[in-house]
Amino acid sequence: MSTLVEDNPAKHRFEILVDDALAGFTAYLMRGEVLVFTHTEVDRDFQGKGVGGALLRGTLDEVRARGATVVPQCPFMAAFIDKPEYADLVADLG
Repeated sequence: MSTLVEDNPAKHRFEILVDDALAGFTAYLMRGEVLVFTHTEVDRDFQGKGVGGALLRGTLDEVRARGATVVPQCPFMAAFIDKPEYADLVADLG
């Protein structure tokens, strides 16, 4: 199973392709250098196979490479980003 995570700025979301098929996405709103993640969805055929985790890892690695930060409003993203390796990406809005 080959996966590719890429930004689709026209749709304001990061998408994951599994064997060239769209398997899921995580939607965001841009607020300057902050990406506010609002919703994550994985196609039913790909659920339970680690696709959601791969999508969020690829997304957060790209956010880090850009030097941006995130606001995880999506519950799936919020639970995932609580891991030590990604916690530094959460925007300090205080």
